Amino acid sequence: MSWNPSPEVAAARDYGKKFNKDKVIILGIDELKGTFEIISYGKTKEKCSEAKKIADDLYNLVNDGILELR
Repeated sequence: MSWNPSPEVAAARDYGKKFNKDKVIILGIDELKGTFEIISYGKTKEKCSEAKKIADDLYNLVNDGILELR
């Protein structure tokens, strides 16, 4: 896993450590701005890649209108 010092990834990493999860995906929604973001974390380099793939797939589903955030 490469080090990512962003506060969003730090929050995902903290969640993973606290609740003993090797992959964490966080979905953040700002309804007023009409935006969303997806943060991923993996405990190892392999788990990080897997988590990013899940996050990217979720992002694409939302961005393509297949999955609606309500």
